[in-house]
Amino acid sequence: MRALDAELAAGLEQLRAAGRGRSRSIVESRAAGSTRLLVGDREYLAFCSNDYLGLADHPAVVEALVDAARRWGVGSGASHLLSGHTREHHALEEELAEFTARPRALLFSTGYMANLAVVRALAGRGGVVHEDRLNHASLIDAGLASGAQLRRYPHRDADALRGRLTAPRKGRALVATDGVFSMDGDVAPLGSLAAACSNHGATLFVDDAHGFGVLGEHGRGSVEFAGLGSDEVPVLMCTLGKAVGTFGAFVAGSTELVETLAQGAREYIYTTALPPAIAAATRAALRVMQDEPWRRAAVLAHAARFRAEAAGLGLRLASSVSPIQPLLLGSESAALDASAALRDSGIFVPAIRPPTVPAGTSRLRITFSAAHTDSDLEHLLASLSELRGRGLLS
Repeated sequence: MRALDAELAAGLEQLRAAGRGRSRSIVESRAAGSTRLLVGDREYLAFCSNDYLGLADHPAVVEALVDAARRWGVGSGASHLLSGHTREHHALEEELAEFTARPRALLFSTGYMANLAVVRALAGRGGVVHEDRLNHASLIDAGLASGAQLRRYPHRDADALRGRLTAPRKGRALVATDGVFSMDGDVAPLGSLAAACSNHGATLFVDDAHGFGVLGEHGRGSVEFAGLGSDEVPVLMCTLGKAVGTFGAFVAGSTELVETLAQGAREYIYTTALPPAIAAATRAALRVMQDEPWRRAAVLAHAARFRAEAAGLGLRLASSVSPIQPLLLGSESAALDASAALRDSGIFVPAIRPPTVPAGTSRLRITFSAAHTDSDLEHLLASLSELRGRGLLS
């Protein structure tokens, strides 16, 4: 074995020994808005998808994708600034801007790339990036890659942020936070964060990957849920592969912000545009989101019912009103054992372990979809009750 391979093998063995090794389950097919997965030769009831509104297989969305693929082909063929920016992309950007009540929106291939682009553009060398300690890895990586000074404040602690914003600085201060935290499901205190930014001349940037489409009166996300707008939250990033059910991401804000990104963000300039068919499917999904508000109501009702009944079972949940409901178990082995026991009962919920979450907080990240039924929820609760009785959930 080569020296490099031997070194890598030793590192992989250490991961496995610590209960942090990962493997991919091969999904043969899926149905019912990602709530049914065929893995190997067995079908599972899944509570692990981010398809919160059940739009990934909505007939109107699928039809829009197929029709556009016939018209435009499969790939876009170029970056947006060459020949990859089609009428479908442009129309989607206009519709996203209108839906979020902002002057402009700019499409990105992934949320990771969008976050890198925003933080690099707004807080380069000489600037300071303040981030919640439990932010998504893409925001943390963006802060590290920006060349700015990265300062992390305790989770959801606006008072701690306020104190740090008073420190002397030379460049721009950017405060970046998840709107809904991906592993805990709780919502950032955006009102308090916005007030702190306003009082200390900082810019608030919200990554609303898990709030967009779900929270707020019209599904505009955590910013609407907090009763805020573009004045308080001038920079908004949302992904399209979760509640919207398709793929990609966008940044919404002022014309000046969007033009700055389009003109200077390497993550935008030097990558191939999303397939036009994906843009068309996303436009269809955005219409369904607005025409069928029952989907938003349904997924939130599932989460609320689960919380109420799980409390009666004595299960330890994080504080979340979103479709993300973490069942906290502590050790890696406890999470792996609980996940395996659920699979035996026909339920698919992978274990979440460090480094995705802090040490000692391994969990089952249970997520709900509008496509789940009441009987699905009852099956999950009955299975968790059985595991509790066997001592696998403490």
